[in-house]
Amino acid sequence: MMTLSEELTWRGFVNQTTYKDITALDGDPVTFYWGVDPSADSMTVGNFAMAMMVRHFIDHGHKAILLVGGATGMIGDPDGKAQERDLKSLAEIQHNKDAIAAQYRQVFAGKDFEIVDNYDWFKGMGYLDFLRDVGKHVPMRQMLGREFVQSRLGEDGAGISYAEFSYSLIQGYDFLHLHREKGATLQVAGADQWGNSIAGVELIRRVTGSEANIWTGPLAVNKTTGVKFGKSEAGAIWLDPAKTTPTQFYQFWITCDDAGVEDYIKIYTLLSKEEVDDVMRHHHENPSQRVAQQKLAESVTALVHGQEATNIAKRVTDCLTGRLNIGDAGDVLDALRQEIPNVAATATAPLIDTLVSSSLAASNSEARRLLKENGISINGQKAARENFEPADFQNGRLLLRRGKAFKDSALVELQD
Repeated sequence: MMTLSEELTWRGFVNQTTYKDITALDGDPVTFYWGVDPSADSMTVGNFAMAMMVRHFIDHGHKAILLVGGATGMIGDPDGKAQERDLKSLAEIQHNKDAIAAQYRQVFAGKDFEIVDNYDWFKGMGYLDFLRDVGKHVPMRQMLGREFVQSRLGEDGAGISYAEFSYSLIQGYDFLHLHREKGATLQVAGADQWGNSIAGVELIRRVTGSEANIWTGPLAVNKTTGVKFGKSEAGAIWLDPAKTTPTQFYQFWITCDDAGVEDYIKIYTLLSKEEVDDVMRHHHENPSQRVAQQKLAESVTALVHGQEATNIAKRVTDCLTGRLNIGDAGDVLDALRQEIPNVAATATAPLIDTLVSSSLAASNSEARRLLKENGISINGQKAARENFEPADFQNGRLLLRRGKAFKDSALVELQD
């Protein structure tokens, strides 16, 4: 069995750390914390990458404190943001906190952890108390040296409020409080939290004289586009099934790029090194079968949404990709209807009308052009004709598609 430092290294969870030797993680168990601010009511797959890193700390015997940032969420982390954040209402923050805590319980089910909310120790703290207990121990040079502060205060910057400027003090005090009250000596975080985490290490040293440490993992990035998997990015993939359905979640992984799939398997699954090596060997033998993407999609979706939802997502995707005949999709029809447009048509209805009513074409003229250019298929077969035929319908349904992307499909059901 790998040690924790070996596991984190192999899986790609090493970024920056205050440890002089990462094998320090392989010693006696320590208490650590990891937190998510309630800027939304769900984590994304970006957060989930760090959650998987946390999972390995737990599995190797370290004690986890999982923080929901009720206090920090009232300000919002300014790091990496070019503009001032809009403040969220207290009701929205409470809703988001409850949702994040529920996802902690789901993702870490069966593991030993404690959930805390930093609002609990900030709500009774007065402004003067904060200045004396925290502000007095933080040099201005340290705060002004932060890269995001420099960019916001620069000639082309949007400026920064005192509230956002002070954000790192709040997070720094979280570490000090958890060090005093819970014995936490380590903060685990994503690479973008290094500066905020250092504030906590320095505060602990200045106030208590004790040593504390940080471990950060790289942010999960789409290897093809270079875009991080974050909630503020276009097309964010959420853990909440109401935001990203289990089928959409599954399809995100099944369509991922070859360049990143091995890295994603190491980060997002619990497969062992031997299992990953075996998957990748089969994948390289026949890349067109996308063995690695299938294993990744099945494993991650099962971790987040459970096996039943994964089975449904797989069958829906098989319908859309032609692996499963649309006539045999009866048990997943409801799930399929949630994913693609669903329209009714007669057995000999005009294709042009159905393409427009299903939004696969914006107009009759676009529909005609698509048909003329062989851009339309019925059940995976090119269709350049004007009307459906009764034989097109399999158990009263067919799959209509524009182009090659399976997301550009519509379920057409036989009209009574």
